Amino acid sequence: MFTTWATALQIVARTGAVYLLVLVGVRLTGKREVGQMTPFDLTLLLLLSNSVQNAMTGPDTSLAGGAVAAVVLLSLNYLVADLSGINRRFRRVVQGSPSLIIHDGEMVTDHMKREHLTVDEVMRSLREHGIGSVAEVAIGVLEVDGSLSFLKSDELPEEARARHRTRFLKRN
Repeated sequence: MFTTWATALQIVARTGAVYLLVLVGVRLTGKREVGQMTPFDLTLLLLLSNSVQNAMTGPDTSLAGGAVAAVVLLSLNYLVADLSGINRRFRRVVQGSPSLIIHDGEMVTDHMKREHLTVDEVMRSLREHGIGSVAEVAIGVLEVDGSLSFLKSDELPEEARARHRTRFLKRN
């Protein structure tokens, strides 16, 4: 067990700090689905988890110390998910907002650069959606979960296109 309750409280504080640090770091690295992770992303994730483990538990390598860290991580994750569901502003800070990457058949390269999204990734996603060229797309969006969604020009009325243009281009 623990030497003292002070050790448990230290683990709680350390784990909370590491959770927030990793959350901010992941948020700043951009949007990418787990299925779209490159070998570099996976390597980073594995090394990151290994590197922060000792920062969370400190010198306490006991089973109880690990359990306290796990409970804190699960609790913080639940809290962040709950707050994200309730508060739109908090959700936008934690999850981000969608980014317009194709508008009226043209790629919005500034947004793609900011999101670290390559032309090859967009083209692959277009093919996966059965779309032959960028010119067929009225609106292409990088969603907050990292997925790409597209509306073809023939599927989107002009008034809806204007709303999307105003919504995404003003914010981005």
